[in-house]
Amino acid sequence: MIDALNDFNSIGYWLKDDLTPDAFDSLLSDAVLNVKHPVYLVNHQGLPAAVNSGTAVITPGASAPGALPLLAMAPPLHPQTLGDRVFKKAHNIRYAYVGGAMANGITSEKMVEAMGKAGMLAFFGAAGLSIPDIEAALDYLQQNMPDTPFGANLIHNPNEPDQEAAVVDLYLRRKIRLISASAFLRLTLPLVYFRVKGIYLSPDGTIICPNKIIAKVSRVELARRFFAPPPEKLLNILVTQQKITRQEADLARKIPLADDLTAEADSGGHTDNRPALSLLPTMLALRDEMMARYTYQRPLCVGLGGGIATPASCAAAFAMGAAYVLTGTINQACVEAGISPSVRNMLAEARQADVTMAPAADMFEMGVKVQVLKRGTLFPQRAAKLFDLYTRHDCFEAISSKDRQMLAEKFFRCSFDQAWQQTRDFFLDRDPRQIQRAEKDPRHKMALVFRSYLGRSSGWAKTGDPDRKIDYQIWCGPAIGAFNQWCTDSFLSHPENRKVVTVALNLLLGAAVITRSNWLRMQFDGVPPGIGSFSPLPLERIDALIE
Repeated sequence: MIDALNDFNSIGYWLKDDLTPDAFDSLLSDAVLNVKHPVYLVNHQGLPAAVNSGTAVITPGASAPGALPLLAMAPPLHPQTLGDRVFKKAHNIRYAYVGGAMANGITSEKMVEAMGKAGMLAFFGAAGLSIPDIEAALDYLQQNMPDTPFGANLIHNPNEPDQEAAVVDLYLRRKIRLISASAFLRLTLPLVYFRVKGIYLSPDGTIICPNKIIAKVSRVELARRFFAPPPEKLLNILVTQQKITRQEADLARKIPLADDLTAEADSGGHTDNRPALSLLPTMLALRDEMMARYTYQRPLCVGLGGGIATPASCAAAFAMGAAYVLTGTINQACVEAGISPSVRNMLAEARQADVTMAPAADMFEMGVKVQVLKRGTLFPQRAAKLFDLYTRHDCFEAISSKDRQMLAEKFFRCSFDQAWQQTRDFFLDRDPRQIQRAEKDPRHKMALVFRSYLGRSSGWAKTGDPDRKIDYQIWCGPAIGAFNQWCTDSFLSHPENRKVVTVALNLLLGAAVITRSNWLRMQFDGVPPGIGSFSPLPLERIDALIE
């Protein structure tokens, strides 16, 4: 394999203890996998060899009696050392790994609990749920995780601002101290209210902000607003409404709206399909700019979400400087997800090209889209058809009789009047103002009925309604294809074996292995290409390696 090791300069020398270096070809992978110990590549009898112990002296060209030339070395790299220590300490977690908040409770109580108790952070997927359903989930989490960190989602809802405000009121009443702010198009009063309520100055002069926000954004202009102090205009409104005190407003001018921010690349659900390789460095540069401008007492942290699905993508994120990684799509394929087994099976068969964009239920009239699975469902095409009809007609009656019949038979499976009655009943409980507007505006009435189909399609997927499988809306990014390809022919290829902590630790351990392999390869170009490849391991095997 290597004709002449004399062509490679040593970086120092290695002194053995009671072990002999292992054969290079056969056991280098095992040495790299042993992440709690350093790995040394040495010149042993004219051939490269690997060992996890001994004493290395890093002095290029140096030698010592009985020592072997040192070709390369990589220090220990436990998965818990990946990421930013500031972020992990701030949230009291062991691993820089976050479970994103998938709506409709897909990031379920069980998933949040499993990740939290494993030393990770997860957000309950509150978006799309009623206040009583969210509160029931909080009951479970606060009873079962009294001392374990977790968070809940706050999604921007421009069509139903009262719902957004009600969720914030619930979180404050229940003392939920951490939220994931997602899909925000602008900063809102409820969001700022959550952040600054209860802020105070400690006796030593430190500003204590009990409520924390991790923003998830893909646009620099919005990230800039999250990394700046809360807007003066919104603070003044809150003071006028007597929701916060003048002292709280004054202190709020010295903190960022969000201490942490997830750069959201190409992902499932709401996404701008941004490429991670350009998005993350841009957000990191913005972080540095905002820290220099405001000199906050706690450093800002930027993580990466979207496309995190394999050890390689996880390693790449940390190599680029991500404080943490956030996963979503691959978690939906895990057994703890609040989704039907039918959907998990569909996800297990998906490839990277099996996703597409479709109109979003919550921002339908605005033309906002979400990324969904297209394999095995007609939802993307049907959602696009609804948006096309909405943009071309002022009311449902203006649609051609042929299209109206098609909608009644294939989409609503009832008449438009019956579909409207169901929609009306829903909004009478959730947001009566929508009904008042619809009764005056037939185009808005049509939009609400169309949105009803879009909203229920995700519910059919969640419950696994077999009669509506063709209409399933499954939020999904191309990451699922990469994940399925990586775990082909392994135990993780079977949906019933996909447990969220097992998946997470495989990605983290694999990232550590790949990183160590790359360190060796950059010092010694005789490392074979296959070294550093990482296949899924059972949780027991991972525990044996890292505990």
